[in-house]
Amino acid sequence: MFTGLIEEQGTLKHISKTPKGMELTISCSKILQGTEKGSSICVNGACQTVIKYDNNSITVQASNETVNVTNFKYLKEGVSLNLERALTLNKRIDGHIVSGHVDCIAQLLDTKDDGFSKKFFFQLPDEFSKYVIYKGSIAVNGVSLTVASIKNNIFSVELIPLTIKEVNISHLTKGDFVNIEIDILAKYIEKFLNSKDNKSNISYSFLAENGFV
Repeated sequence: MFTGLIEEQGTLKHISKTPKGMELTISCSKILQGTEKGSSICVNGACQTVIKYDNNSITVQASNETVNVTNFKYLKEGVSLNLERALTLNKRIDGHIVSGHVDCIAQLLDTKDDGFSKKFFFQLPDEFSKYVIYKGSIAVNGVSLTVASIKNNIFSVELIPLTIKEVNISHLTKGDFVNIEIDILAKYIEKFLNSKDNKSNISYSFLAENGFV
Protein backbone atom coordinates (compact mmCIF):
# COMPACT_ATOMS: atom_id res chain seq x y z
CA MET A 1 0.00 0.00 0.00
CA PHE A 2 1.05 3.58 -0.70
CA THR A 3 -0.06 7.13 0.11
CA GLY A 4 0.32 8.89 -3.22
CA LEU A 5 3.01 11.22 -1.86
CA ILE A 6 5.91 10.96 -4.30
CA GLU A 7 9.31 10.59 -2.65
CA GLU A 8 11.48 10.99 -5.71
CA GLN A 9 11.50 11.35 -9.47
CA GLY A 10 13.68 8.64 -10.95
CA THR A 11 15.02 8.47 -14.50
CA LEU A 12 14.31 5.50 -16.74
CA LYS A 13 17.78 4.26 -17.72
CA HIS A 14 16.90 1.13 -19.67
CA ILE A 15 13.91 -0.81 -20.98
CA SER A 16 14.22 -4.49 -21.71
CA LYS A 17 11.20 -6.15 -23.34
CA THR A 18 10.63 -9.86 -22.77
CA PRO A 19 7.88 -12.33 -23.72
CA LYS A 20 6.57 -11.97 -20.16
CA GLY A 21 6.48 -8.16 -20.19
CA MET A 22 9.34 -5.73 -19.63
CA GLU A 23 12.08 -4.86 -17.19
CA LEU A 24 12.67 -1.24 -16.23
CA THR A 25 15.96 -0.03 -14.77
CA ILE A 26 15.47 3.28 -12.98
CA SER A 27 18.12 5.66 -11.65
CA CYS A 28 17.24 6.82 -8.13
CA SER A 29 18.75 7.61 -4.75
CA LYS A 30 16.28 8.34 -1.94
CA ILE A 31 14.11 5.27 -2.40
CA LEU A 32 17.14 2.99 -2.22
CA GLN A 33 17.15 3.51 1.54
CA GLY A 34 15.71 0.34 3.06
CA THR A 35 14.99 -1.17 -0.35
CA GLU A 36 15.96 -4.78 -0.98
CA LYS A 37 15.18 -7.52 -3.44
CA GLY A 38 11.44 -8.15 -3.32
CA SER A 39 10.53 -4.67 -2.06
CA SER A 40 7.43 -3.01 -3.48
CA ILE A 41 7.93 0.33 -5.22
CA CYS A 42 5.17 2.40 -6.77
CA VAL A 43 6.36 3.43 -10.24
CA ASN A 44 4.11 6.02 -11.90
CA GLY A 45 1.30 4.64 -9.77
CA ALA A 46 1.89 0.95 -10.52
CA CYS A 47 3.10 -1.32 -7.71
CA GLN A 48 6.25 -3.08 -8.91
CA THR A 49 8.59 -5.59 -7.29
CA VAL A 50 12.31 -4.87 -7.15
CA ILE A 51 14.15 -7.80 -8.75
CA LYS A 52 17.62 -6.27 -8.38
CA TYR A 53 19.31 -3.05 -7.35
CA ASP A 54 22.69 -1.39 -6.98
CA ASN A 55 24.01 1.82 -5.48
CA ASN A 56 22.16 4.12 -7.87
CA SER A 57 19.30 2.21 -9.49
CA ILE A 58 16.57 -0.39 -9.16
CA THR A 59 15.21 -2.84 -11.70
CA VAL A 60 11.56 -3.86 -11.66
CA GLN A 61 9.71 -6.39 -13.78
CA ALA A 62 6.31 -5.50 -15.26
CA SER A 63 4.03 -8.29 -16.45
CA ASN A 64 2.20 -8.12 -19.77
CA GLU A 65 -0.99 -7.33 -17.83
CA THR A 66 0.70 -4.31 -16.25
CA VAL A 67 2.07 -3.15 -19.59
CA ASN A 68 -1.35 -3.46 -21.23
CA VAL A 69 -3.20 -1.52 -18.50
CA THR A 70 -0.66 1.23 -17.80
CA ASN A 71 1.26 3.90 -19.67
CA PHE A 72 4.37 1.72 -19.47
CA LYS A 73 3.78 0.82 -23.12
CA TYR A 74 4.55 4.45 -24.03
CA LEU A 75 7.67 4.89 -21.88
CA LYS A 76 10.98 5.87 -23.42
CA GLU A 77 14.43 5.82 -21.89
CA GLY A 78 15.29 9.12 -20.20
CA VAL A 79 11.79 9.99 -18.95
CA SER A 80 11.08 10.85 -15.31
CA LEU A 81 9.10 8.38 -13.21
CA ASN A 82 7.29 9.06 -9.94
CA LEU A 83 8.57 6.76 -7.20
CA GLU A 84 7.24 5.90 -3.74
CA ARG A 85 8.19 3.17 -1.28
CA ALA A 86 5.48 1.17 0.47
CA LEU A 87 3.97 2.94 3.46
CA THR A 88 4.86 2.03 7.03
CA LEU A 89 2.38 1.99 9.90
CA ASN A 90 4.31 4.48 12.03
CA LYS A 91 3.76 7.43 9.68
CA ARG A 92 0.82 9.75 9.04
CA ILE A 93 -1.06 9.04 5.83
CA ASP A 94 -1.06 12.53 4.34
CA GLY A 95 -2.36 11.46 0.93
CA HIS A 96 -4.94 8.70 0.59
CA ILE A 97 -4.84 4.91 0.44
CA VAL A 98 -3.30 3.94 -2.90
CA SER A 99 -2.98 0.26 -3.75
CA GLY A 100 -0.69 0.67 -6.76
CA HIS A 101 -3.17 -1.26 -8.92
CA VAL A 102 -3.76 0.91 -11.98
CA ASP A 103 -7.34 0.89 -13.28
CA CYS A 104 -6.82 2.62 -16.60
CA ILE A 105 -4.94 5.33 -18.41
CA ALA A 106 -6.21 8.85 -19.15
CA GLN A 107 -5.11 11.34 -21.78
CA LEU A 108 -4.07 14.91 -21.06
CA LEU A 109 -6.36 17.25 -23.00
CA ASP A 110 -5.33 20.66 -21.76
CA THR A 111 -3.71 22.70 -19.00
CA LYS A 112 -4.65 26.05 -17.48
CA ASP A 113 -2.27 28.24 -15.49
CA ASP A 114 -3.97 30.61 -13.05
CA GLY A 115 -0.78 32.39 -11.99
CA PHE A 116 -0.27 30.27 -8.89
CA SER A 117 -1.50 26.73 -9.35
CA LYS A 118 -2.01 24.87 -12.60
CA LYS A 119 -4.98 22.78 -13.73
CA PHE A 120 -4.60 19.63 -15.76
CA PHE A 121 -7.59 18.26 -17.70
CA PHE A 122 -7.70 14.53 -18.47
CA GLN A 123 -10.07 12.32 -20.45
CA LEU A 124 -10.99 8.97 -18.93
CA PRO A 125 -12.38 5.91 -20.69
CA ASP A 126 -16.18 6.27 -20.44
CA GLU A 127 -16.63 3.23 -18.19
CA PHE A 128 -14.47 4.72 -15.43
CA SER A 129 -16.00 8.20 -15.20
CA LYS A 130 -18.73 6.98 -12.84
CA TYR A 131 -16.14 6.38 -10.11
CA VAL A 132 -14.81 9.94 -10.12
CA ILE A 133 -16.55 12.58 -8.01
CA TYR A 134 -15.98 16.27 -7.36
CA LYS A 135 -13.55 16.71 -4.45
CA GLY A 136 -12.90 12.98 -4.38
CA SER A 137 -9.46 11.39 -4.29
CA ILE A 138 -7.69 10.08 -7.36
CA ALA A 139 -4.15 8.89 -8.08
CA VAL A 140 -2.59 10.28 -11.27
CA ASN A 141 0.76 8.67 -12.11
CA GLY A 142 0.79 7.63 -8.47
CA VAL A 143 0.21 11.16 -7.13
CA SER A 144 -2.59 11.58 -4.57
CA LEU A 145 -4.75 14.43 -5.88
CA THR A 146 -8.19 15.93 -5.37
CA VAL A 147 -10.65 16.09 -8.24
CA ALA A 148 -11.18 19.78 -9.03
CA SER A 149 -13.92 19.21 -11.61
CA ILE A 150 -15.67 16.39 -13.40
CA LYS A 151 -17.96 16.57 -16.43
CA ASN A 152 -18.89 13.41 -18.26
CA ASN A 153 -15.55 11.63 -18.73
CA ILE A 154 -13.31 14.69 -18.39
CA PHE A 155 -11.86 15.59 -15.00
CA SER A 156 -9.31 18.06 -13.75
CA VAL A 157 -6.82 18.26 -10.90
CA GLU A 158 -5.05 21.36 -9.65
CA LEU A 159 -1.37 21.31 -8.68
CA ILE A 160 0.31 23.85 -6.43
CA PRO A 161 3.90 24.93 -7.21
CA LEU A 162 5.45 22.50 -4.72
CA THR A 163 3.63 19.53 -6.26
CA ILE A 164 4.52 20.67 -9.76
CA LYS A 165 8.18 20.69 -8.75
CA GLU A 166 8.11 17.27 -7.08
CA VAL A 167 6.18 15.11 -9.59
CA ASN A 168 6.39 14.30 -13.28
CA ILE A 169 2.91 15.52 -14.18
CA SER A 170 4.52 18.88 -14.90
CA HIS A 171 6.51 17.22 -17.72
CA LEU A 172 3.39 16.18 -19.60
CA THR A 173 2.37 17.58 -22.97
CA LYS A 174 -1.07 17.43 -24.58
CA GLY A 175 -1.87 13.91 -25.74
CA ASP A 176 0.30 12.18 -23.15
CA PHE A 177 -1.17 9.34 -21.10
CA VAL A 178 -1.11 8.94 -17.32
CA ASN A 179 -1.89 6.02 -15.03
CA ILE A 180 -5.12 6.35 -13.07
CA GLU A 181 -6.16 4.62 -9.88
CA ILE A 182 -9.64 5.52 -8.70
CA ASP A 183 -10.53 5.62 -5.03
CA ILE A 184 -10.64 2.00 -3.86
CA LEU A 185 -13.83 2.66 -1.84
CA ALA A 186 -15.79 3.33 -5.04
CA LYS A 187 -15.00 -0.13 -6.36
CA TYR A 188 -16.00 -1.85 -3.13
CA ILE A 189 -19.28 0.07 -2.99
CA GLU A 190 -20.12 -0.91 -6.57
CA LYS A 191 -19.32 -4.56 -5.85
CA PHE A 192 -21.55 -4.54 -2.78
CA LEU A 193 -24.45 -2.83 -4.54
CA ASN A 194 -24.32 -5.29 -7.42
CA SER A 195 -24.05 -8.33 -5.17
CA LYS A 196 -26.94 -10.82 -5.07
CA ASP A 197 -26.57 -10.80 -1.29
CA ASN A 198 -27.21 -7.05 -1.00
CA LYS A 199 -30.47 -6.86 0.97
CA SER A 200 -30.12 -3.26 2.17
CA ASN A 201 -32.16 -0.30 0.93
CA ILE A 202 -29.01 1.45 -0.28
CA SER A 203 -28.84 1.69 -4.04
CA TYR A 204 -26.77 3.57 -6.57
CA SER A 205 -29.61 6.07 -7.04
CA PHE A 206 -29.81 6.59 -3.26
CA LEU A 207 -26.08 7.37 -3.12
CA ALA A 208 -26.37 9.73 -6.11
CA GLU A 209 -29.34 11.59 -4.64
CA ASN A 210 -27.45 12.15 -1.42
CA GLY A 211 -24.25 13.36 -3.03
CA PHE A 212 -22.09 10.28 -2.48
CA VAL A 213 -21.51 9.54 -6.19
